[in-house]
Amino acid sequence: MPDADHFHLSLTDELALERTRLANERTNLAYLRTGLALVIAGLSLINFFRDDVFIWIGAFFIPFGLGVIGLGWVRFRAKGRRIAAAVAARQRRHAARSTT
Repeated sequence: MPDADHFHLSLTDELALERTRLANERTNLAYLRTGLALVIAGLSLINFFRDDVFIWIGAFFIPFGLGVIGLGWVRFRAKGRRIAAAVAARQRRHAARSTT
């Protein structure tokens, strides 16, 4: 009987898990890309336009972009923990079935 330490997912499950992890990483990179674009747009507005409206919009874009980056990181970490917890739960169920 295999124990939880020697538990292996089927190839289909391993590939599905890898796709899920990669999708989580892609989503994190999309948050990063969007946040950086907002920060760069804000800096560009501040540096290239001298009108107060553009400076205020640029000043808004910078912290907003940083917030998007932070939100993406928090979601990435939370989703990663959920993925790891789902794998651990599956391993526990498998171990419980194999001991009975």
